[in-house]
Amino acid sequence: MTYSFTPHATDADNDALEFSIVNKPAWASFDANTGRLSGTPQTSDASTYSNIVISVTDGIASATLPAFTITVTEPEPGSVTLSWVAPTENTDGSSITDLAGYRIVYGPSATTMYNSANVSNAGLTTYTLENLAPGTYYFALKAYTNSGTESDLSNVVSKVIQ
Repeated sequence: MTYSFTPHATDADNDALEFSIVNKPAWASFDANTGRLSGTPQTSDASTYSNIVISVTDGIASATLPAFTITVTEPEPGSVTLSWVAPTENTDGSSITDLAGYRIVYGPSATTMYNSANVSNAGLTTYTLENLAPGTYYFALKAYTNSGTESDLSNVVSKVIQ
């Protein structure tokens, strides 16, 4: 998530203002013209950044905000619940007689689904995938029989995990 803070300052004589900062987090940038502190911390930046102080001067007088802290936390893993209708026919129109379960495949694009979850109960038609990092995921499903025959992939669906 992006962080952004811009203090508000004016000068009675309309002199140019210059901002400065102490203890700026490494993942953030600071604009000395506006006082804007902003950035997008990564998961590896999870920490508490204390005693951040922003000051402003017109070259004669100065003012300083009280010290503040920014806490960056790791995102909570997300989850998605998928549901489907159990197939009743093979692609040749014959009845399915030995359905064993489903294989859910998923990944970062519709053509790159390298993760999988096995649902070894043909009676289940919902499944929850947990501990997904934030991002967009694409999902598809294959049915499989006791003899190991797999269906083609279902339609691909996507979900954004926050």
